[in-house]
Amino acid sequence: MRTRILALATASGAALLAAAALPAAAQPATTPPTPAGKTHRLQEGTVGASDLLAKLNGCNQLSKGKYRTDEETSATVPVCGKNGAVFWKADMDIDCDGQITTQCNADTDPWFQDNTAFHQSNGKPLSAEKLPYIVVPGVSDIWDYGAAGIKGGGVVAIIYNNQVEYAVVGDTGPNKIIGEASYAAAKNLGIDPNPESGGADSGVTYLLFKNSKADPIESHADAVSRGDALAKKFLQDN
Repeated sequence: MRTRILALATASGAALLAAAALPAAAQPATTPPTPAGKTHRLQEGTVGASDLLAKLNGCNQLSKGKYRTDEETSATVPVCGKNGAVFWKADMDIDCDGQITTQCNADTDPWFQDNTAFHQSNGKPLSAEKLPYIVVPGVSDIWDYGAAGIKGGGVVAIIYNNQVEYAVVGDTGPNKIIGEASYAAAKNLGIDPNPESGGADSGVTYLLFKNSKADPIESHADAVSRGDALAKKFLQDN
């Protein structure tokens, strides 16, 4: 398993932009504990992974170039556009930045930083151990996430191994590398969340809904509720 070799970019200090979001009418589906000896399976909301992936064939490329998944790899990953969303298909590196916790700290993560680009409603950094979030590449001549309608706290569907997990845009990273999510996001999907040796080499799809925002950003339940409504609208519009 490849390791993360480049520290994330520090928080930009920019304030979160206000964004319109669909009403959080849909209630998050609960996932029962996985029985002993059974395969881990996560399904948040009511929209299946196969239904979302069926809409993500091909790529209307939005980025001016492509991204690397790691510093030593070639640039092969474009950012693609759909009605109401952007997406990419990549690997998953583990981001443990933000609040110092048992699993995320300078001892467990050689690249640990005690901050995230976007903060909780109380002003504190996000908790990678507790909150599923993803990392977007820093603004560059390849792609500007903000200009594409993607904001801090924006709702994201992470699709992996026929599972759907909802998360938020929580941090920014290197401007030429893509494919990273928090400790909690990985753990929930059954991916090894170790920030030094864990992650997934491939097979992860990140679907980011434009002009959306979990409220507050640290509420995973709100991200799931809004995400389910956004996913249904995405299927209708594409």
